[in-house]
Parts: sequence; structure tokens; C-alpha cells
Amino acid sequence: MDVGWNKTAVPWLAWDKDNDIVYVTSEHYRGQAEPSIHAEAIKARGSWIPGVIDPAARGRSQLDGHKLIEQYQNLGLNLTVAKNSVESGIYDVWMRLSSGRLKVFRSCQNWISEFRLYRRDEKGNIVKQNDHLMDGTRYAIVSGLEIAKQKPKEIQKDEFEFGSGFSSWMG
Repeated sequence: MDVGWNKTAVPWLAWDKDNDIVYVTSEHYRGQAEPSIHAEAIKARGSWIPGVIDPAARGRSQLDGHKLIEQYQNLGLNLTVAKNSVESGIYDVWMRLSSGRLKVFRSCQNWISEFRLYRRDEKGNIVKQNDHLMDGTRYAIVSGLEIAKQKPKEIQKDEFEFGSGFSSWMG
């Protein structure tokens, strides 16, 4: 979860553990809304799904970020603070993409748009513009695999599900 006033972005991922393939299945992509609005949209996809969140909460101080994280947790989100290892995280995501172990559903149009623009400048630094879902995906790959869990059996069967071999989480 990458939060900010101008854009809050959340990619949902599902992990086929048997084949070690991660799928970006859905996205929340909205700006200029309060945390309660984002939390309700996120919970609508499954309140059982755990997530990871940017510890700095989009450029705020770490203290402000932790207060915002607490606010989202108080709104019912099951969030863990993500590891924010940028270069190694980008490498992990790139290795999954390159090897076919990270796949993105066509319906994730904002993710695809951001990916097309994601780049480094002439000095080799990541261009920090329109990268909210890219950051969320990095958080999810670096920190989310360890918290991913399968859908509880008591959840109604009419909800969308991938099958018994998949675990889900959001980043």
C-alpha cells in the first residue's frame, strides 16, 4: 500500500506457491480521499487479506507514517510495515518479471500504465513520478510473501477465489 493525498495505490497479489508465480490481480488507485474512503474500498475486496504499507507513508516522517498506519489499522485493515529496500526490491520484482514469475492481469490498467513509464534518469536514479503501484508491488514482493495467507474456509464460496493453492495479500 502506497499512501498519499494525491494518490493512494494498492495492488492485490495472489501467489501460486507450487509454481512460485505471483499475479497482480487487482488495484485500488485513487487520489484526494480520506483514509476511511480508501479503507472501505480496500476491505471490499476481502477484509481477511493482509497487507504491507510504506513505512514512510509517501514522504512523511517515519513518525507521521506510523500514525497513518495506525489510523488504517483502526479502520480495519490488517497491515504490516513493509521493508523499504529500494534497489534490492526493484531487482526482486525485475527478476520475477523477467523469469515469468510475476504476471499482471490485463484489468490492472493503472499498473500497466505506470510500468510503461517506470524508468531511471540519466544518473541511474528511479524517476519518482507516477510510481505508486510500482512501489506497492515492490513492497508486496519484498515483504508480502511472508504474510500471504489463503482465504479462510468460512468465507462464502461466491466470492472470487483462485483455488486452494493460492495465497493473497496486498502491497
